[in-house]
Amino acid sequence: MTQSRRDDLLQAALTHVPFDGMNDKALRAGARDLGMSESIARVHFPQGGAGLAAAYHRRADAELRDWLAKDPPQGRFRDRIAAAVWHRIELVEPELVRAGAATLALPQNAALAARLIWETADAIWTGLGDTSDDVNWYSKRATLSAVISATVLFWLGDESEGHAATRAFLDRRIDGVMRFEGVKARLRKLPGAETAAKAVFGRIRAPRARDLPGRTTP
Repeated sequence: MTQSRRDDLLQAALTHVPFDGMNDKALRAGARDLGMSESIARVHFPQGGAGLAAAYHRRADAELRDWLAKDPPQGRFRDRIAAAVWHRIELVEPELVRAGAATLALPQNAALAARLIWETADAIWTGLGDTSDDVNWYSKRATLSAVISATVLFWLGDESEGHAATRAFLDRRIDGVMRFEGVKARLRKLPGAETAAKAVFGRIRAPRARDLPGRTTP
């Protein structure tokens, strides 16, 4: 089993998603196109449709990370965040995102859906040079996750020319994030605030990357 075969199966299955949905049916159809047995297809994607949705999402995240590394956006920090979110949206197809969202909205996939959005937010913050190592690591990604989720939902229903309405929606949400970060900065300057924060959150640290035995990507 190779990563290239998994990638081939993902691409083959995605061609069927607009007609069949992000599910086992599309996965089986993609496997048939490649002359691959259903059992091998299931080895590549044991979660079925949820696995397809996750692989499509993470493929775009990988492309986003490459873009941020090679050609990062410039300007004000809020503009850089907005540019990164918008670039991430442009890497995917509305039909495929809509189908993936329908699958990930199922109760059994809720944790995976939340994790995927968090991974995108982390890719953006990390790619833009975030070095926080405390509770701010979590708060930044949590607020941006909410922005990404809301913006994608708006984008899926946006019929404005050039998705101008989505761009405006994103700008408003990013402004809200920056106001939140500004409030946090001002609160930290209050007398005794830093000491109190350390007492409450001082033990919270950003997670460290670890290679765990048997770790796999859904």
